[in-house]
Amino acid sequence: MGRVPKVTRDDLVSAARNPLAFIADRWTPDPRTVRRAALAALVMAVVIVVTGGAVRLTGSGLGCPTWPKCTDDSLTATREMGVHGYIEFGNRLLTYVLCAAVGWAIIAARSQKPMRRGLTRLGWAQFWVVMSNAVLGGIVVLVGLNPYTVAAHFLATTALITVAVLMWQRVAEGDAAPLPLVGKAVRQLVWAMIAACALLILVGTVVTGAGPHAGDSSDVPRMPVDWEAVTKLHAVLAWIVVTLTFALWFVLKAVDAPPGPLRRTRDLFLILLAQGLLGYVQYFTDLPEVLVGAHMFGSCLVWIATLRVLLSLRERPVDEIDVPTPGASAQTPVAAGG
Repeated sequence: MGRVPKVTRDDLVSAARNPLAFIADRWTPDPRTVRRAALAALVMAVVIVVTGGAVRLTGSGLGCPTWPKCTDDSLTATREMGVHGYIEFGNRLLTYVLCAAVGWAIIAARSQKPMRRGLTRLGWAQFWVVMSNAVLGGIVVLVGLNPYTVAAHFLATTALITVAVLMWQRVAEGDAAPLPLVGKAVRQLVWAMIAACALLILVGTVVTGAGPHAGDSSDVPRMPVDWEAVTKLHAVLAWIVVTLTFALWFVLKAVDAPPGPLRRTRDLFLILLAQGLLGYVQYFTDLPEVLVGAHMFGSCLVWIATLRVLLSLRERPVDEIDVPTPGASAQTPVAAGG
């Protein structure tokens, strides 16, 4: 075993004042470590969506009837609250796991050499979205699962996924200005697809807010819209996204685009088909909870795949920068982008 370094009083003061800088001065993560940390934050963001859906689909939305405590007298769920209390409290505990994953991503990004401020900012953006969404989740409970706050809670998590995908992608890139791989017309088509997909997700929250799964067995208000009509609108938007994706694939083939955008578009198309099939099955089987939960997971995959199509349309070259290697007299060139 190596000798344990002596920790001085100055070290402790420095760690207390700026713990991130203290860690960064003493640790340089492998680029794969940073990418895995960013991926862990993205995975946990998706997990939170799935477990949040499980809370609603099991009628456990008010399993902990207040916030930030589970009850007025207890921070945690009690035996008297039954399974619904444990499910809701378990989902709250997963927020801490999400915070740990985001924190790990921030530390890893901050400790890279040379430091990439843009990457670190993306990590901090995730942290503040998580904090604000946790407060919004508390408001959801305090207002008795008002469907508009539930929709906002889901959309905030979608925003978190967006930033997490961007950070995961940026870890593997350099910090140079992005170079487009396709023409302006193709990029405009992709942005139209992005807008249609965002509208699809937004209308999906209305379908949820007007549907039968209110999140609790009590009399929870629903959005005052025709559920059948908004569901059909959701289906139409889904077909629009599928059509735009199919058209994009043909356009990319026609302009002899690089393989990256073609692969990402193909992946999105396959995910959309699977998600659409799942949507129709759940609609004609009276919305069984398991299929609704799988559809929520699928919506996350659709949005991630859509963002990856957009991000595949450009590249950021990785610059070679001379960075001093600890303990060595020579300069060793390393990639700036990880």
